[in-house]
Amino acid sequence: MQKTLMTTLLTTLLLTSTVCVGHDAPEVPKPMALDELMQAFGWNFEETEITTQKIAKDFYVLFGAGGNIGVSVGDDGVFIVDDQFPQVMPKIKTAINKLGGEAIDFAVTTHWHFDHAEGNLALGQEGTWLVAHENSRRMMQDDHLINLVVLSYLQKAYPESALPDITFDDDMQFHFNGQQIDLLHFGPAHTTGDTGVFFRGVNAVHLGDVYNNSGYPFIDAGNGGSLAGVINFCAETLKRIDKDTVVIPGHGPVVGYQELVDYVDMLTTIQRRILALIAEGASLEAVYQAKPTGEYDKVKGDNTGFINRAYMSLTHKAGTFQ
Repeated sequence: MQKTLMTTLLTTLLLTSTVCVGHDAPEVPKPMALDELMQAFGWNFEETEITTQKIAKDFYVLFGAGGNIGVSVGDDGVFIVDDQFPQVMPKIKTAINKLGGEAIDFAVTTHWHFDHAEGNLALGQEGTWLVAHENSRRMMQDDHLINLVVLSYLQKAYPESALPDITFDDDMQFHFNGQQIDLLHFGPAHTTGDTGVFFRGVNAVHLGDVYNNSGYPFIDAGNGGSLAGVINFCAETLKRIDKDTVVIPGHGPVVGYQELVDYVDMLTTIQRRILALIAEGASLEAVYQAKPTGEYDKVKGDNTGFINRAYMSLTHKAGTFQ
């Protein structure tokens, strides 16, 4: 009984604080160049095709190299969410033109990572209004190492022209193309500056990499992200949508409300298992051996990076390790 009580107390402490419990992070792999990283991800800018999925009237999702792009086209112009890479921007623009859009008026960045924000390098110079959470703008102003565990990338600071022109802290609204678009931030999650973009008129939400539907989520724990934060962000999103809402992930197929519920349930179960192991003093290697992701691996795939980043985010202060 006493051991159970102590485990519960330590678990609560770990979830409600940033107390470092002393575990060391494994060595960070040598940072790759962008072309090496693209090869590792299986992306080729020249061969990339931009495909389009219609979600509702004048609202679409584009798939290509990098994060999924949400697109609203209408009388007010073109409003997009995330912008992939400048190397594929001509293809993205061609796809938008085919939907009836012209110049991109607003580009919201769900977070600062290169595969979602690098297109800013092209759009900013062309006069597109760039929008992001204030923490994402801050991260874009400096160099930051992104530790993906099996590989790493040093994302360089963006020039002034590629930095967001408009930022917000907790929430802001657009009224564009006949609908209300809410930008909401629920604290650190995938990164320190995530934005959920809620398109109220077409009942859709773009969550960026807070919701990854192509495998386990990547948690940028070395730059302030956390497993607990991802769970919280998604749970807060569920409170603000309904069972008919279309959910756009940062990567992978578009889904619905229930898939996001299942995602939260999965992550909550895995977090509970990892916290119980931590409470018993388990090392990272011991957590791997305990297989806390067990029944989910068949669908989600390789858990190497996920378990590492989840464990480190639950045992270290944000920003004190890579």
